[in-house]
Amino acid sequence: MTDKTMTADAAVARLRSGMTLGIGGWGSRRKPMSLVRAVLRSGVDDLTLVSCGGPDVGMLVAAGRVRRLVAPFVTLDSVPLEPHYRAARERGALELTEVDEGMFMWGLRAAANRLPFLPVRAGLGSDVMRVNPGLRTVTSPYEDGETFVAMPALRLDAALVHVNRADPLGNGQYLGPDPYFDDLFCEAADAAYVSCERIVDTAELTKAGPAQSLLIKRLHVTGVVEAPAGAHFTSCAPDHGRDEEFQRLYATTPWAEFAQRFLSGDERAYQAAVGNWREERG
Repeated sequence: MTDKTMTADAAVARLRSGMTLGIGGWGSRRKPMSLVRAVLRSGVDDLTLVSCGGPDVGMLVAAGRVRRLVAPFVTLDSVPLEPHYRAARERGALELTEVDEGMFMWGLRAAANRLPFLPVRAGLGSDVMRVNPGLRTVTSPYEDGETFVAMPALRLDAALVHVNRADPLGNGQYLGPDPYFDDLFCEAADAAYVSCERIVDTAELTKAGPAQSLLIKRLHVTGVVEAPAGAHFTSCAPDHGRDEEFQRLYATTPWAEFAQRFLSGDERAYQAAVGNWREERG
């Protein structure tokens, strides 16, 4: 059994420019934001991002770190369209491969199983096929003869996810209402880094929730990062909700101004800056 604990900066130091990077969570929910902030502090760029996008995509795109995005959507949930992503798309700052959510899941599942593609009905009869001319269809070899989209595997060089609890070995647990695709991100990646609200002993994982909440297996995890409030400003139920007031600040503040105030230091400096902002608000 190997202790896989490390810092966020140590995890990100293993990333390289030009990688395909998967980021777990969903919109503005349980995003590994402390790891994203560590990427922003690094020199890693020219990334292909694979994400059910939220502020992770918005920040990395605004900072000019993304060459291509593969996503079914990019949203802040209570703010329908991520503003920094929208601005980047409008000025043609990145390539986009937009697919249906079902296709996205099947692409991760294909990669997790080391298959080149998986057949899926999602996407048929929609503009997904028109805007992605590289997609192909396959015909069932059985009597039904049905046609499917051949969704290519979304192979990842590395994945970043955030969960509620993890042990030092890499077992990860979610305690909220939805696992999202975080297990598939880890399984589809050559290396996976899991941040969590709290690292606990392995025995504590079974006390905190049912066995099916043990979403992420140590077999698929390279490193574990303890990051209290590491999902901020996104939600990480039941530990904390989305910081709606701060999210509105993010969504309405010019990127350079926001980055200078909140992202010019390390994670401790970020949390302190958020605390100071709250005090100013009274």
